Amino acid sequence: MSSATDAYPDRWRALGVCMSAGVMIFLDVSIVNVALPAFRTGLGASPSDLSWIVAGYTLTFGLALIPGGRLGDARGRRRMFTAGLVLFAVSSVAAGLAPTATWLVAARLVQGAAGGLLNPQLLGLIQQMFGDRERGRAFGLYGAVNATSTAVGPLVGGVLLEIAGPVDGWRWVFLVNLPFALAALALARRWLPADPPRDRASATSLDPVGSVLLGLAVFAVLLPLVLAERDIAAAPWWTVAAGAVLLVAFVAWERRYRAAGHDPLVSAAVLRSPGYRLGTAVGTLYIAGSTAIFFVLTVYLQQGLGYTALQAGLATLPYAVGSAVAAAFGGRVVGRFGRPLVVAGSAVMAAGLGAVVAVVSVRSDPTTGFLAAGPLLVAGLGSGFVITPNQALTLRNVPTDEGGTAAGMQQTAQRIGSSLGIAVVASTFFAVLSGSAGRYDTAISAGLAAVLVFVLASFALGVSDVVRGRHRGRGAEPEPARRR
Repeated sequence: MSSATDAYPDRWRALGVCMSAGVMIFLDVSIVNVALPAFRTGLGASPSDLSWIVAGYTLTFGLALIPGGRLGDARGRRRMFTAGLVLFAVSSVAAGLAPTATWLVAARLVQGAAGGLLNPQLLGLIQQMFGDRERGRAFGLYGAVNATSTAVGPLVGGVLLEIAGPVDGWRWVFLVNLPFALAALALARRWLPADPPRDRASATSLDPVGSVLLGLAVFAVLLPLVLAERDIAAAPWWTVAAGAVLLVAFVAWERRYRAAGHDPLVSAAVLRSPGYRLGTAVGTLYIAGSTAIFFVLTVYLQQGLGYTALQAGLATLPYAVGSAVAAAFGGRVVGRFGRPLVVAGSAVMAAGLGAVVAVVSVRSDPTTGFLAAGPLLVAGLGSGFVITPNQALTLRNVPTDEGGTAAGMQQTAQRIGSSLGIAVVASTFFAVLSGSAGRYDTAISAGLAAVLVFVLASFALGVSDVVRGRHRGRGAEPEPARRR
C-alpha cells in the first residue's frame, strides 16, 4: 500500500486548482437547461437550435474523453490541462458574446470538446498525485464538487437570469466560467506536477487510427441518443448500427496494433485491472438514471407547476446538498467498506426517489417542491455514496501512468449511459404526458419510475459482485499497479 509520503507534496493545493476547472465543466452540464427560454427570447433560437445548444456540448464532450485522456498520459497532464482550460475559457467567452444562435451552437461544440479534453486530466492527476491512503478522500472532494456544481447549475442559472433579465441574462450563463478559468490558469503552473521530459512523455503512441475509429463509433452511438432528448421519433437511430460496425473495426485495429508492438488506445492492462469493468458498468447504469432526474424535474416544475427558473433551482437544491456531503464523506470511508458502500448508496437513492414519486403522485401544486425536499435530500445522500466511491474503486488498481486513458474510457461509457437514460426517461415522460391529456403529475411519476429502473439495475449488479466476492472469499483488493 502506498503512503502519503510517496505522494506529490503540493497535492492538496493542486487538487484545488483541478476543482476550479471542474466547477466550470460540471456547471455547464446543467446550467443551460433553465436558460433555454432565454435563448429563444434573446437570440430567436429555433427548437433545432435549442437541441444543438444542449446536445452539441454532450456530443463533443463524449468524443474527446478517451483521446483527451490518452493525450494527457502520453504528452503530459499539466500541458493538456492548460490547453483544455484555455480552449474552454475562450469558447465560453465566444458563447457569451454570440450574436446569433448558429454562433452559439458552434461555440458549444468547441466548449464540449474542451471539457472532454480537460476532464480526464483531473482524474488522471488525482490518480498520479495521491497515495493510496488519501486517494479516496481526494476523489470524495472531486465528487462533492461534481455533484454540487451539476445540481446547483439550474439555481445559478436562475439567479443570473433573475438579475440580468431574460434578454441578455443568458450570456452570463457562459461568462460565469471566466473567473474559474483565470484562477486555475494562474495557479496551474505553480502547483500542478511538472510533466515528464518530452522524450519520455512521447514514448506512448497516440494511436491516431484507433482514436478516429473509436471517436466515430462513439459519435454514431451518441448522436441519436442526445437528439432523442427533444424528439425521439426524429432521431437517426440507424447510426447505432454504423457505430457497431465501427466498433468491430476498432477492436480489429487494436489487436493488429498491439501485435505490431505498439501501445493500443484501449490498454489491456486497464481492462484487466481488478474492479475496472464492473465499476464502469455499475457507474454507467447509475449515471443513466441519476442524470435524467434533473431533466424531467425541471420540465415538471417549470411547465407543470409554473415555477420560475430560480424556484426550480431552489427546489432541486436539497439533492445537491445531500450528494455533496455524502460524496465527501464517502471518499473518506470507501477504503474501509468497499463495494458494499456503493450498494448501500444505491438502496438509499432508490428509497429517496421512491418517496419523491409518492409525493408527486398525491400532491401537484406549488407546495410540491417543498414537500419533496426531504426525499430529494435522501436521494442525494444515496447518490453521493454511489458515484464517488465507485469512481475510487474503479480506478484504484489502474496503472498510474494510464490513469487519464482509464478515466476517459470510464467517463465515455457514463456519457453514453447518461444520454441513453435521458432519452428513455424523457420519452417516457412525454409519452405519458401526451397520453394522459397533459397531466404532469402522472408524467413525472412515470419518468421517475423509469429512473428507478436504472438505479435498481445498478444496485443489482453491485449486489451480485458483493455476493460473488464473498463466495470466493475475496480479501482486500491489490495495490494499484505501476506500468514499467
